[in-house]
Amino acid sequence: MGARLTTLVSIWVLGLMAFTAIQTDVKAQDKPDFEVTMLGVGSPPPFMHRFGPATLVRAGNKYLLFDAGRGVTQRLWQDKISLGRIDMLFLTHLHSDHIVGIPDLLLTGWLKSPFGNRKGKFNITGPKGTTAMMDHMVKAFAADINIRVEDQKFAREGVTPNSNEIVPGVVYDDEGVRVTAIEVNHGEKIKPTFGFRIDYKGRSVVISGDTKYHPPLAKAGAGADLFIHAVAGAKKELIESHKMWKVILDHHTSPEDVGRIFAEAKPKMAALHHFVTLTNGKIKPPSLGDLLSRLKTTYDGPVTVGADRMRFIIGTDGVTVVSAKK
Repeated sequence: MGARLTTLVSIWVLGLMAFTAIQTDVKAQDKPDFEVTMLGVGSPPPFMHRFGPATLVRAGNKYLLFDAGRGVTQRLWQDKISLGRIDMLFLTHLHSDHIVGIPDLLLTGWLKSPFGNRKGKFNITGPKGTTAMMDHMVKAFAADINIRVEDQKFAREGVTPNSNEIVPGVVYDDEGVRVTAIEVNHGEKIKPTFGFRIDYKGRSVVISGDTKYHPPLAKAGAGADLFIHAVAGAKKELIESHKMWKVILDHHTSPEDVGRIFAEAKPKMAALHHFVTLTNGKIKPPSLGDLLSRLKTTYDGPVTVGADRMRFIIGTDGVTVVSAKK
């Protein structure tokens, strides 16, 4: 009887192990290994439906964040991603709308809480000026940092920036995830400015950064699975009302020129984000539908109009677009 019971228990344990392995395997299959989330697709206007520019790329076990605009921490935590989980923050350039979320990410990510809990230093990569910005940021918040070190015994390392200033080329290569910086053209006085290409297991994502029409970007993004590009527009009467509006537009890419870039690059999926839609409060901005209609005069491939919290699953057989969560 004892031997039989031992045998039955062994069979039951083996069966449970097999079932658990199947469950684990199913869960592993359900969770994509390469995914992009548009955390924010806005620009300087403080809209509630479009937070500041920020894009999260999860490739394998790496969580890479590209730009940190207004509200980036709220968007991350909406998806239950702790701020301390970010492996690296990449900056396209140092315009305020792309970086105002950094202090919150730096300091709140340091807190010993499910939404923070950073282990190690704050890793950040960006153009010239990034290191000085981070050094001054730590000085600006010295009172808060010192209080938490003394009062709560926090390790100062968790709020210490590990900054790296980059040039074009490969800027990150770890666990099969490669990030290449692409210099783009955001204007003569805003240099350097970067776009990025992320490669993982034979698949790729390109993020344009802020740029004027820049044909080399199409070459860098040729054949990408997902190509995300910023876009700008304004109504004719606004442009004619003051030269300032034309100056702003001259630093960005029109819908027609974004279409030309996409047409040359031929990505599996193209997408728009960082909407710079200009208004003076009286003359309304163009709608996203207006921008898309203009883009389609120069590009007839697949294109998605981005939104906060929209996800793109980069599969081996194509790109799946998952609508933004409410």
